[in-house]
Amino acid sequence: MYPDLEGKVAIVTGAGRRKGLGEAIARKLAEDGIRLVIHDLGRVEGDMAPAHGVGSTDEMAAVADDIRRINPEVATFQADMREEAQVEALVAYAVERFGRLDILVNNAGVGYLFGPLVDATQEMWDTVLNVNLRGAFFATKYAVRQMLKQEVHAGWGRGRIVSIGSRGSKSGSALTSSYIASKHGLVGLTRSAAIELGPQEITVNAVCPNHVTTGLGGWQNEFMAKARGQTLDDYMAAMRGRIPLGRVGEPSDTANACAFLCSGQARYITGEAMNVSGGEEMH
Repeated sequence: MYPDLEGKVAIVTGAGRRKGLGEAIARKLAEDGIRLVIHDLGRVEGDMAPAHGVGSTDEMAAVADDIRRINPEVATFQADMREEAQVEALVAYAVERFGRLDILVNNAGVGYLFGPLVDATQEMWDTVLNVNLRGAFFATKYAVRQMLKQEVHAGWGRGRIVSIGSRGSKSGSALTSSYIASKHGLVGLTRSAAIELGPQEITVNAVCPNHVTTGLGGWQNEFMAKARGQTLDDYMAAMRGRIPLGRVGEPSDTANACAFLCSGQARYITGEAMNVSGGEEMH
């Protein structure tokens, strides 16, 4: 669909879980001929990093194997986005493996430490903010350092940063205070970086989906339905009723938006926080 992406190199963070947004984004970019490094934490660490929230080494390898059926140029890398040295090593690995880095998709995030504000712990708050926002900052920092060493591609530019925000980047919701704070912050980082990096022909944008029933999204539905005293069916029906297009988001909706923002067709778009919400969010 986007021939100018053929041969580009991208990192997609948090892409090691089946049925996840990251997997869908990586798959779409692979279809457009992009060489990929798929990243995830690679290990389960109790309540702060449970199996439904992170991709294990084995699951990440399986995701990569599936995507290699589309495009064989796919590698994997395990790193903790909270640790600057590990994120720096992730970027260095992409350059070592493929010779350059053109695209970063900041998808890694914690979307499962929910609950009442008064019950939240410092560990919960720090985990969410450190993965969702600090990790995106680290990845952007080192990706841009590499992009600035590279030539400008005529008709495309020098680089692309796309961060996965949320409807929660624009609006608040109960039981998700740390998540909402992190996603609002991600849009602020996007806008500031876009202003700074525009003269270097690096675009920086965010994609803001509403709820997507991924594997993690299924857990979120069950949690929220129980917290609100609703059946799962009633909770989902109410959600669909708020969306003008009448359905919840699908992973491919977000993946298609990412691919567009990475393409030459989006060369004049930067600093945007693009809603992909079926009309549920309009600002």
